[in-house]
Amino acid sequence: MELRNLKTFLTVARLLNFRKAAEMLNYAQSSVSAQIKILEEELGKPLFQRVGRAVVLTDAGQELLQYAQKITAMEQEAMGAVTGTKSRHGRISLRIPQTIGSCFLPDILTGFYHDHPDVDFDVASCEYQNLPYELKSGITDLAFLLTDSLDLSELKTEFLGTVNLVMISSPDHPLTRKKTVSIMDLSSNTIFLPKHDCSYRMMIEQWLMDKKIKTSSIVEMNSIEAIKQCIIKGLGIAIMPDITAAKEIDQGNLAVLNWDEMSIETAVLMIWYRGKWISPLLKSFMDSVRKVFSETINKP
Repeated sequence: MELRNLKTFLTVARLLNFRKAAEMLNYAQSSVSAQIKILEEELGKPLFQRVGRAVVLTDAGQELLQYAQKITAMEQEAMGAVTGTKSRHGRISLRIPQTIGSCFLPDILTGFYHDHPDVDFDVASCEYQNLPYELKSGITDLAFLLTDSLDLSELKTEFLGTVNLVMISSPDHPLTRKKTVSIMDLSSNTIFLPKHDCSYRMMIEQWLMDKKIKTSSIVEMNSIEAIKQCIIKGLGIAIMPDITAAKEIDQGNLAVLNWDEMSIETAVLMIWYRGKWISPLLKSFMDSVRKVFSETINKP
């Protein structure tokens, strides 16, 4: 698989137009088509599909896109390291829970971009089940989880700190009038859970299962912001990191219920594949992460 063909593929994938890709690359359109055909023959699958006048990536094309981006970014970084030009351009792919993405990533990127303004990022929400494969294959460089431990020998983890979890409701919810709230009080209530804020969601589900709590319904959402708005409207209760709801709590739009169990908290872990080569660029980003967490979270 030639690097030139991968670069042509990336250009077509970005523009979704063979003619425009040929003009940008200063190739004949037939040359662009031939390079894509070579890749398709090597892989045994079509990479693009014509839908009317439009061109779209197939599933195989979507898969190759992630690897092609990584390969070309590594080429640029290798050229800079070997030639001594110290190229700062590259690409970093992350898997990150919404809580970390909304509360910590802006500060992390602010510090990182000060020294590395030309780096591309691919940031996706947390998918716990696929992490080992994505980290090992190189699709994902670095991942973050809200969990106390991760028992996978092929992955390395670093503890960054802990965040507190709170049970929230609207200020006029009946449970706000109780001195303390137990897990049994969740019965007959609608529980809102984040779909992709990782393992503390599984912890809540396990509690409900262990205690045989029958809720009115469980609503899973992709967006923590959407969950907060539903809770403000009085549609149910939720458990989430306190930092994600701090603004609404301070404004009086959300209330923290007095949980009678032990205080709930979860660790924040930074995770990467044990055998992965940590490039200078990735190391610099990891250092930016450590700096922000050391300044914003009190470690035990």
